[in-house]
Amino acid sequence: MVISMHNLIIVGSGCAGNTAAVYAARANLKPLVVAGHEPGGQLSLTTLVENFPGFPEGINGPDLVANIRTQAEHFGAQYLHGTVIQADLSKRPFRLNVDGEWHESQALIIASGASARWLNLPNEQKLIGHGVSSCATCDGFFYRGKKIMVIGGGDSAMEEANFLTRFGEEVTLVHRREQFRASKIMLARAQANPKVKFLLNTVVEDVHDVKQNLVTSVTLRNLATGNVWEQAVDGFFVAIGHIPNTAPFRGQLALDPDGYVLSTGGARTNIEGVFHAGDVQDRIYRQAITAAGAGCMAAIEAERFLESEGH
Repeated sequence: MVISMHNLIIVGSGCAGNTAAVYAARANLKPLVVAGHEPGGQLSLTTLVENFPGFPEGINGPDLVANIRTQAEHFGAQYLHGTVIQADLSKRPFRLNVDGEWHESQALIIASGASARWLNLPNEQKLIGHGVSSCATCDGFFYRGKKIMVIGGGDSAMEEANFLTRFGEEVTLVHRREQFRASKIMLARAQANPKVKFLLNTVVEDVHDVKQNLVTSVTLRNLATGNVWEQAVDGFFVAIGHIPNTAPFRGQLALDPDGYVLSTGGARTNIEGVFHAGDVQDRIYRQAITAAGAGCMAAIEAERFLESEGH
């Protein structure tokens, strides 16, 4: 049973989805925005955002996405709280199953983002935005002169560690194995950096201190010796990758081996009438401003597509 029919459905309510909604609503497309399982996207897990243009004093991440949503609603965008659990992109109108109810649209913007991989430590989620982060570019500035720890063994971890040495007094990179997955050039760059220290064959047992609502230390365990100890640290960055939220579109939309949407140019995908925006396709920049720009591009392309189809 189809609940509603729309010109355009936007999947995701982070910077990309909400910006797409602003542009689409101003074009009188009356878009429906499906909020997704992480309403507000990655910014909903961030505290102060200091690098989004127009806010010289900074703005809280949840406030930023809420403001963009309010702007979109002002122009007529509708929001639906729910998650896409199934999609049929085989023909138009496209069909999306949102928590058991089907919705149809003539065009679709997928802005469902990518979720950071976490370590699933007992206190990790409680301290996100209070010393625990998955984005060095976003939060590194707050740890000037502090002790920073990075978790991971791939290129992302090496890149994050190197970047964080611009701010931190020292950066400790923790990896559970002896060997790294990182490319030789990225590993060599980190090893050559005098501020980067390495802890190998080591895992994090937990991060503290929830009572103080900020990161003060971590509990570590050496896998070779079994030795357990607590180490003081101010910033805790998890760099073990992201998972693009594209599961409902697998087998229909062209995705790369990691599940990110493949672009065919601009904001277009391999399916005519389906567009992408933000971290669901962007595995390089992952910034609020690039996501917003991508949302703008997707909405303009969707508008032009619908106009060419007589909608």
